[in-house]
Parts: sequence; structure tokens; C-alpha cells
Amino acid sequence: VQLQASGGGLVQAGGSLRLSCAASERTFNSYTMGWFRQAPGKEREFVAVIRGTGGSTDYADSVKGRFTISRDNAKNTGYLQMNSLKPEDTAVYYCAADSTIGSRNYYIRNGMTYWGKGTQVTVSS
Repeated sequence: VQLQASGGGLVQAGGSLRLSCAASERTFNSYTMGWFRQAPGKEREFVAVIRGTGGSTDYADSVKGRFTISRDNAKNTGYLQMNSLKPEDTAVYYCAADSTIGSRNYYIRNGMTYWGKGTQVTVSS
């Protein structure tokens, strides 16, 4: 599965951005898709996941209530709507995919199998 993330940019605190993740796989609807981020000097961290079966979602506590993950299987594309952005959300955001249907903690510990190149999100104060 090849993934391409886009939609990053520079936004003021309180603003919004929507990231997109285009997948090459025609059976994308069967894959679990996630978003992760890595800030300078920090380890990569889990942001959100939407499962391939049923479409259930989970979020990191730091983004819950502000970010929404979704997918359009007809377009083989996933999204991350980010509202009420904070300077601490500044990071490179990566979309990822996996054939498993796991728990939030599973993906926090193990990440995912397929990764796209990241897109930079910068939130100014």
C-alpha cells in the first residue's frame, strides 16, 4: 500500500486544517488507517485511528474533541480534520495503514505497517 499525505501548512492557534491521505490500494476499505505525528526532538506519537471494519475510531487524549479522523473508501482517501489547533500540535504528520484490526494501545505500541511521507503542520501562537 502506498500512501501520500497532503494538506499541511502554517496556521494560527485556534485555526483549522484538514489533512488528506491518498492510498494506492483498491482494497483500502479493508485496511485500518491511522495518523501519527513527530515534533522536533520528540518521538513519534499516535494521533488517531479508524478501523477498516466498521469504521470505529480512537484518538490520543491530547487531540480528543478537536481532531476527527474519517475516510472515503470510494476515493481510497483518509482525512484528519484538525480544529482548535494549538502550538503544541506543531509536528510532521504521517498517515499509515495496517491490515490488522487492533486496539488503540496496540497501535500506540507497534505503529502500523505502511507509511506515507509526512506533511508539516505548523501552528503559530
